[in-house]
Amino acid sequence: MKELIEYILQFGSLNQQQIDLISRKATELELRKDEYFSEAGKIARQVGFVIEGITRVCYYNNKGEEITKYFIEEQNLVVDIESFNDEICSTAYVQAVTDCKLIVFSKKDWQELLNTIVGWDTIVHKIISKALMQKVARRSPLVTEDATERYLKFLEIYPTVANRVPLSYIASYLGITQSSLSRIRKNIR
Repeated sequence: MKELIEYILQFGSLNQQQIDLISRKATELELRKDEYFSEAGKIARQVGFVIEGITRVCYYNNKGEEITKYFIEEQNLVVDIESFNDEICSTAYVQAVTDCKLIVFSKKDWQELLNTIVGWDTIVHKIISKALMQKVARRSPLVTEDATERYLKFLEIYPTVANRVPLSYIASYLGITQSSLSRIRKNIR
């Protein structure tokens, strides 16, 4: 819980009463590797904060191929925000890539925090804005750089992820085949 509170306090201030309310509304969730936090075709019902482990957001393209959009590692919120806020079916999966420990809030409890804590909506807005900027910054180089440069950039962006997730997920994220990724990794050692 300490990690979540420290994370939130980067985006705004809270008094002890507000921190206690957040703590009471939060529950711990353990996801085993390959389990889903949320699924395509279903409405996202919870917001999570990754304490331990890595999740990924993925979808299936029109050829039935699994595509990894991005990874969410420790000290980050995980939620399909559009599905959660607008109560529409998600178009992507959020899957545990490793065993994960999360702190989660149900839709009802999250709404209660929004209604009770003055400034909570501003804090949430700042967190979402930062996450969106990170997402754009992480995806932009993948459009213009060659495969080796994309992999090197991946190592910069996700320094703690590369050795903890299957190569197939990294290759999918980079938009290359697993054999290409293996060649690239061999050449840069």
